Amino acid sequence: MRQTLAKLGEVMFKGRMLGKYPIRRTRTFLESGEIVFKDRVKIMSVNYNVFEKNSEGARDFVFFHLPQVQYKNPEVQVVTFKNLTPSPFLKFYLDDGEQVLVDVEYKSRQEIVKHVKKILGKSDRELEEIAKSQQQSIHIANFGIKWPRKCICEIEGQLPCSSTEDFPKELRGKYQMKKRMEERY
Repeated sequence: MRQTLAKLGEVMFKGRMLGKYPIRRTRTFLESGEIVFKDRVKIMSVNYNVFEKNSEGARDFVFFHLPQVQYKNPEVQVVTFKNLTPSPFLKFYLDDGEQVLVDVEYKSRQEIVKHVKKILGKSDRELEEIAKSQQQSIHIANFGIKWPRKCICEIEGQLPCSSTEDFPKELRGKYQMKKRMEERY
């Protein structure tokens, strides 16, 4: 996986991004995350050892999936603890004070993602409902490339677009400044 990401990073971003596996910081990679937590989750802590064999999956989870989790869940505080416990685990603190402990010893990062998504992630149906409600919340006053109106000049009562019509000289800043300068001297 790391070799594939490295090759992809070399091809797409050659010379533009610095650091270890810079593709992890691209919007495309961050948006591809699978874990969107339920609203009850407030804090996620990850405990793992850097050099232990039993923490390899947790280490890879932190390296590849933690940025995606943070991007998809901005309201969740994420804390990592390195080399403090003999076995790796994830601990979730919920809004009612409950704590959920997930043992990740000798698990791969894919298994960790699948398990966390199953127990504390929103279901696909919930995510579809959220996306649908966001689509319906489009306000008629919005304009731009993503909206039904491309320019503010399409809204009734606004000035016409400068690309299609010339403004009167009285409305131009150049004309007004020139007029003021002539009045002074």
